Amino acid sequence: MTTPLVVSPEVQAAVASGAAVLALESTIFTHGLPRPRNVDVAQEAEASVRALGVVPATIGVIDGRPTVGLSPSEIVRLCEDDGVVKASLRDVPVVASKGLSAGTTVAATAYLAHLAGVRVFSTGGLGGVHREAQQTFDESADLGTLATLPLVVVSAGVKSILDIPLTLERLETLNLAVLGYRTTDYPGFYVADSGHDIEYSVDSPAEIARIARVRDSLGISSTLLIANPVSSERELDPNLHDDVLARALAAADAAGVTGHDTTPFLLDFMQRETDGRSLDVNVDVYRGNVRLGAEIAVALSGPDR
Repeated sequence: MTTPLVVSPEVQAAVASGAAVLALESTIFTHGLPRPRNVDVAQEAEASVRALGVVPATIGVIDGRPTVGLSPSEIVRLCEDDGVVKASLRDVPVVASKGLSAGTTVAATAYLAHLAGVRVFSTGGLGGVHREAQQTFDESADLGTLATLPLVVVSAGVKSILDIPLTLERLETLNLAVLGYRTTDYPGFYVADSGHDIEYSVDSPAEIARIARVRDSLGISSTLLIANPVSSERELDPNLHDDVLARALAAADAAGVTGHDTTPFLLDFMQRETDGRSLDVNVDVYRGNVRLGAEIAVALSGPDR
């Protein structure tokens, strides 16, 4: 049986020639942002990548076809279609077999990018270990998937609604190296500093590319995670963040919200109670990660590739 994976001719050619390519996920615009802002953000991300001389490889599923390098019309379709589902890696075979269209999560996007030979991936925030995971065992599939893929992934840490200390412990257990971009403060997505430290920082895309090459030469197959904090000028006010998060967690507990319903409940609460400011930070975070990811892709495509 042949694979249903579709790789656009542009991405195929770029990978084959060793040119810079950056993978981008689709759930940010299928499920993470309201219309029509989702279309604007998706199109802006691709344009900013191209402006740096990098080929964008936005990834999603169109009518059952996992696709690396969505066309502009396919991106718009996923942004506007009410029937689009959200697919993690475990869902991709089901979605493909049923002929559905889907936005792909970090886990699914990373896996499909790797299949297509794309080495760098920018996202907003990673999934992680959920609060009270000691009882629920609720942990994102992102972590286990990234532990098996030799990629470079840029994010602004994990969202602060998760259990950040436990997430950092799991990253260590899974041999996922975490490097702060010009910082040893681990970011909390909406805020530049989650209050937790990481051991190493890196100062440039070139340094990141060198580390990735050494990892590859040693045969290590886990992802190199680059934690890129939002600027202090653009972060959500830390005091406001802490207050709203505490109230969001209490509201979720009072409403009996559990399992996969928890994250959308908390994010929606944050957006309402910050008058949309959390959504603006989300977009700022994504812009910064896309730019850094493109710069890393350029560095990795250089003479020492």
